[in-house]
Amino acid sequence: MKKILISLSLVGIFWLAGPASTVAAAPCLIVTLTGTQGGPSVFNGLAGSGTLVRYGDDSNDCGAVRLQFDAGRGTSMRLSQLGVTPAQINAVFFTHMHSDHADGFADLVQVRWHFSAKAPKLDMVCSADQPSPQGYGVSCSKFAAHIADAYLKSGEIAQRYSEDKTRPEGGPAALINTIAFEPKDEPQQVWSSGDVKVSAIRSTHIPGHASYRVDTPAGSVVIGGDAGNDVFAPPRTSSTSDQVEKLAKGADVIVHSAIHPVMAPDKGSGMPPPFYFRQSTSADLGAMAKRAGAKHLMLTHLIPPLGAKQQGPYKLPGGALTEADYRKSAQEGGFAGNIIVGTDLVSVRLPAK
Repeated sequence: MKKILISLSLVGIFWLAGPASTVAAAPCLIVTLTGTQGGPSVFNGLAGSGTLVRYGDDSNDCGAVRLQFDAGRGTSMRLSQLGVTPAQINAVFFTHMHSDHADGFADLVQVRWHFSAKAPKLDMVCSADQPSPQGYGVSCSKFAAHIADAYLKSGEIAQRYSEDKTRPEGGPAALINTIAFEPKDEPQQVWSSGDVKVSAIRSTHIPGHASYRVDTPAGSVVIGGDAGNDVFAPPRTSSTSDQVEKLAKGADVIVHSAIHPVMAPDKGSGMPPPFYFRQSTSADLGAMAKRAGAKHLMLTHLIPPLGAKQQGPYKLPGGALTEADYRKSAQEGGFAGNIIVGTDLVSVRLPAK
């Protein structure tokens, strides 16, 4: 009888222990704005455009995969404030080749070359080389290949290589794995790692502009970049991109650059019409987010920045804008979800915690 009781007790112990040992940590997704400055101007210490997307579970603080979308001025510094080093970034995705979205990449790969030369190559994902109607070309691959030319010419790369020959002699460009794709009007997968899938779609701003969507078991996020409508100026139904809207259907979070309607050419700002019309307005983004069924709208790359009395040389009729001004504009577009008016390092976590 004792042997039977002991056996039953052991069965009970294993039964109780079994479920606990098979419970997986809950998946999670964190979207962080690493830089929210609108355009190449500088204001109040804001970093250049960038968004960090982290995916994992509660056991690794959502940090199993780290993806950086655009890398404007100061990206590495903002990442350091989050406890993320350049060596921990799995891939960098560029929406387009404008300096306010790319200035920080040279710093990021330079730091990686200095201190993590033995780490796997960094995937850099972008549109394939694109011609323009004006005859110039836009080339992400050339940008990567020549990323450290100034330091090669100055002699720094050779000097530092002489001290530590574990670093590639050719400099930081040797640590970049360029993945170029032909942008299309339909979403296409351009990168993946485990449960994380990244798709891209063509969108209008400059030649080669692309927008991205990240899908994970914890949720999805769309990075619109500076996308605008294919119809360059009114009359048109919206300033937002039809392609981005297609990409954003059913997404949880939309991250998008925004220009406030106060900067319109007829409002007295002095901003040239081409500069204004190639951006998506905060009101139209609110309407698009509603149609797409998003839960969160993160406005970034703000034109004008919060508190600024002008955008570069262009003045603000009525004075500086506040978060409430941007939020009201997006709500006027019909969006009733969570509106985040971008400041550096603001985050959305899925699920909320």
